[in-house]
Amino acid sequence: MKRLFRIVSLAILGIVILSIAFVVVTFPPVMTGMAAKTMCSCVFVAGRTPESVVAKELQVFPGVSKVNIQLTEDSSVYATLLGKTSVAIFRKGLGCTLLSEAEEEQIRQQKINLPPQPAVDQDTIPWPMGNLILDSIPSGLKNDILIKTLDDAFFEQDPTRPLNTLAVVVVHDGRIIAERYAPGFFRNSRLMGWSMTKSVTNSLIGILVKDGKLKTELPAPVSEWQDDERKNITLNNLLQASSGLDWSESYFFPTSTFHKMFIHSDDKAAFARGMGLDDKPGEHFRYSSGTTLILSGIIRETVGDESYYRFPYEKLFYKIGMNQAILEPDASGTFVGSSYCYASARDWARFGLLYLNDGVWNGERILPEGWVKYSVTPTPSAEMGEYGAQWWLNAGAPNHPENRKYPKIPVDAYWADGFEEQYVMVIPSEKLVVVRLGVSHNGFDFEKLVTGIIEALPDK
Repeated sequence: MKRLFRIVSLAILGIVILSIAFVVVTFPPVMTGMAAKTMCSCVFVAGRTPESVVAKELQVFPGVSKVNIQLTEDSSVYATLLGKTSVAIFRKGLGCTLLSEAEEEQIRQQKINLPPQPAVDQDTIPWPMGNLILDSIPSGLKNDILIKTLDDAFFEQDPTRPLNTLAVVVVHDGRIIAERYAPGFFRNSRLMGWSMTKSVTNSLIGILVKDGKLKTELPAPVSEWQDDERKNITLNNLLQASSGLDWSESYFFPTSTFHKMFIHSDDKAAFARGMGLDDKPGEHFRYSSGTTLILSGIIRETVGDESYYRFPYEKLFYKIGMNQAILEPDASGTFVGSSYCYASARDWARFGLLYLNDGVWNGERILPEGWVKYSVTPTPSAEMGEYGAQWWLNAGAPNHPENRKYPKIPVDAYWADGFEEQYVMVIPSEKLVVVRLGVSHNGFDFEKLVTGIIEALPDK
């Protein structure tokens, strides 16, 4: 009996030691990588104070408060925990890049052809290309309901579970009818979109489709796949997150595919392209940052490096007045098109307005005809009709539209959706775009915000 007890005790001790070793080895790189990149972007791209970043963004992961963070004069951020140090560097016009394999000096020496900033003062130009709001409040708008709705979106009822709403912008029939910011944030403040960036990638693919350089129904132009079964993955499969590639989109488990790519790989598109098939293409919807990074790589290959870094700005952002927008690249130089776009709340509203207007801006067709309809058509593999092409949908289950994420919001609503409750929702039936940006780790009642706004609109 004593021997059995000793064996069991040793087994338990072994499990404990292995568990501690697992935590010590796997968690620090994730903690430091996340802390360094977030601190770098929030300070050098968004103009935030390090203290505010620690108080808001860096509370989401347990243990990050123990990370030692240092900012240097050359715009680098070093984050250290248990002997592991991660480095993120800022480069003007490119934002921040987390380093993994390459040295800092090597990345800083990269020659990148950036576009010039538009030589305009948006404060002298009417909305939507500029910031001048010339329109009066629409007749019939229930302003008291609208104000109360925004009050609720910013009100901190429970200090232990803060909403951290930073900005709300409401556009109805092309006009800004409501706008509010948290203290210290303004209409030109750059705010992280996280996975809303996937919808930006949708638009860049759409532009290349319009130019005849890509076709959604054809196999994805990935050279590594041409000699195996992955050659059957179409561009449409990638856009609809139904590629069949093996992927684990877990943000809180350090050995997930997501963290292997984001923390340990300089070339994230190449990492994602290396994944094997887990399902037949088109059969299963699987939300995946990896497939969006593959799309980013395809964009780069299609456009070519000489024009690649100008492409999203000259063909999209600056065309629609998104002059504060910044797409951040990884260390290989490919834009992290799944996650790393910063833009002002008004910029995000402009982006939603582009889709509300069927891809047309000031009479110019930015997206191909039919692209918006394609983007918001449910992928057949999404059982609740919840996903189209890099956009989330409120369509509901086939033949049962009441079975949808937001039953109180119209069925034609679709939205870009990002970590920490970032939203750009477009509701064509209401001629409405709603932007909500924040740092919410405990959830946010977005349905309440949107239904309150709809209630406040003039009667039809």
